[in-house]
Amino acid sequence: MSRDMGMDLGTANTLVYVAGRGIVLQEPSVVAMDQIKNIPLAVGEEAKRMLGRTPGNVIAIRPLRDGVIADFFTAEVMLKHFIQRANEGNNLVRPRIVIGIPSGVTEVERRAVMEAAQQAGASEVFLIDEPVAAAIGAGLPVAEPTGNMIIDIGGGTTEVAVLSLQGSVISDSVRVAGDELSDSIIQYMKKVHNLVIGERTAEEIKIQVGSAYPTPNDDINMEVRGLHMLSGLPRTVTIKAPEIRESMSEPLSVIVEAVKRTLERTPPELASDIIDRGIMLAGGGALLRGIDTLISHETGIVAHIADDPLTCVVKGTGLVLENFKQLERVFTAKSRTV
Repeated sequence: MSRDMGMDLGTANTLVYVAGRGIVLQEPSVVAMDQIKNIPLAVGEEAKRMLGRTPGNVIAIRPLRDGVIADFFTAEVMLKHFIQRANEGNNLVRPRIVIGIPSGVTEVERRAVMEAAQQAGASEVFLIDEPVAAAIGAGLPVAEPTGNMIIDIGGGTTEVAVLSLQGSVISDSVRVAGDELSDSIIQYMKKVHNLVIGERTAEEIKIQVGSAYPTPNDDINMEVRGLHMLSGLPRTVTIKAPEIRESMSEPLSVIVEAVKRTLERTPPELASDIIDRGIMLAGGGALLRGIDTLISHETGIVAHIADDPLTCVVKGTGLVLENFKQLERVFTAKSRTV
């Protein structure tokens, strides 16, 4: 049985695909570390539950920021843990791994990902740009000489790319995505309601009442609990959907600008294909209500959301593994080690 793996190493979540078995793991990219002993206490979902709730000697770390490794040691710990789990505890197997990374990262950042994967037990590491992997995973015909446009809105980066013949013709990567949308909610709650909330609460608000464009259920409310800045005591406030949309307008406009910039630079032949076929949305950010309507409204081109936007990148890496010879040209870098 092949143990080769495809991996979507995301700022918010890491997903692992094992050739022949499909997606075997989907966990938050979080590691809880004991600061005194410098050892990992928990990885993934268990560590995420500890975010903002740990005692002094324990810290919950997200090793990736803006789609790249910010903390090399914890990234290696996390990768090692996920590879072992996907291998069902078998440490003797050194798999070949395909990893999806943002298209806008530097050579140094690419090398950091490759080294972390090798240290974690990979025999060979291949890197693929996330928009290309997302397009393959979303079922777009990337091998054909036709223009396909994809927007992959992740946790740390938004990737916009026009693809044709297994490669990126035009791409743009902005470090504004799901995390920035959550941050803008945190800042809004502080400024308008004098309420301090954490990352997890901001994410819940975004999922439950967040939207990018007016929707039919704009009258929904949500009760939010946090720490009141003036009294210093816990407080509950009620928020409405339109005010959360307003709070996220700035990061959303950055994403829309990146889409417009990419369209402006697209060759005319490919642009006509995109008008015919529309724009595909992938990544966790594609689940934000009304984001497809916002992009359609701003560009005049129909936007579609992929069937399972969260898993597009990891499915793409898996399909590349399973069709290695036909799709070998999609790799941007590879390592050869034993």
